[in-house]
Amino acid sequence: MMQDVKLWFDRNLKGDPIIWGIVIILSVISIVVVYSATGSLAFKYTGGNTEKYLIDHSIMVLTGLLVMWVAHKIPYRTFGLIGKFLLVISIPLLFFTYVFGSTVNEANRWLTIPVINKAFQPSDIAKLALIATLASLLARNQKNISDFRNAFLPMMVVIGLVCGLIGLANMSTAVLLLTTCLLLLLIGRVPVKYIMMVVLVGSLFLTTSILIGQRGSTFFSRIENFVSGDELPFQAEQSFIAISTGGITGKGPGKSEQRNTLPHPYSDFIYAIIIEEYGLVGGATVLFLYMALLFRGMRIVASSTKPFGGLLSAGLSFALVLQAMVNMAVAVGLGPITGLPLPLLSMGGTSLVFTGLSLGIILSVSRGDHQDLMENATEGNRIRKGFQTA
Repeated sequence: MMQDVKLWFDRNLKGDPIIWGIVIILSVISIVVVYSATGSLAFKYTGGNTEKYLIDHSIMVLTGLLVMWVAHKIPYRTFGLIGKFLLVISIPLLFFTYVFGSTVNEANRWLTIPVINKAFQPSDIAKLALIATLASLLARNQKNISDFRNAFLPMMVVIGLVCGLIGLANMSTAVLLLTTCLLLLLIGRVPVKYIMMVVLVGSLFLTTSILIGQRGSTFFSRIENFVSGDELPFQAEQSFIAISTGGITGKGPGKSEQRNTLPHPYSDFIYAIIIEEYGLVGGATVLFLYMALLFRGMRIVASSTKPFGGLLSAGLSFALVLQAMVNMAVAVGLGPITGLPLPLLSMGGTSLVFTGLSLGIILSVSRGDHQDLMENATEGNRIRKGFQTA
């Protein structure tokens, strides 16, 4: 039986097996913790049907895994073209969302798809598109990376434009995306003086977004509260209580008390619920899994046979793990409140789909590079045999 399961996995799940394992473990943790964190919410809004959110979330987790599986079957080189196409679409889509999108927390971040009545954030598309496009531009211009006008200027403009548009309604996402792009430029051997120019241009676009956008006052107030420490936000206070009462091994699955008072315990502050129920052991385990995910993603970069594949894997790995680090830092009081979900763990709809797509692309890179190595080895053996025969 176990041999049959192993054969099935070997046939159907290509790419880095460690990444597959990490994603599956985090998906299981997500279903269990979200079920616990939404118990009171489900009872309040569904008339006692506490299974509704469990079923809905499980379906979205499985959908994300399906998207991941489909994406990892697609040759990663295809995503360079897809990224540019999505970038062209996402820029006007971000404008449209800012003007006509659904207002949540005083910001227009969401668009609703009419037929299926599902909401999504165009910023998720823009993030993926920008990282794929930037990786493609860097790979294509590796030989003339110091050419400011032809190689670097298009990168700087597109980074500033996309981050600025996202910052109009979602500043934390924009700052993280800019940070990811800077790391990608560094890996892509861009001269430091050019990277500093991106910092200046990106800061200019983000500052403009703060001044004319919808969340400027909230952005400044959260940073001011965090730096001064004079006023502890209610979310942070409840998160600290959950963490401090978790101890070493936690209260046990489903025994969280703060889920009834902590805002968004199933999304923004799910890490606090994990520590409350599973203790420092559970929190450290989740942290280790994300660090392992980053390590495997960067390992693909080191072993990649093509610049585009390595840069694409690096950008997507940085984007996922940086967001996870920021979310966990906020929960334990090491950063101002951002409203960012914890990738792969927080309850969400289309965000799980886009996370699955990103991971599928990373796996596609590892799968494609492995095939390239095998083909090169086969070709080398064939040539050697030809010489020996001759």
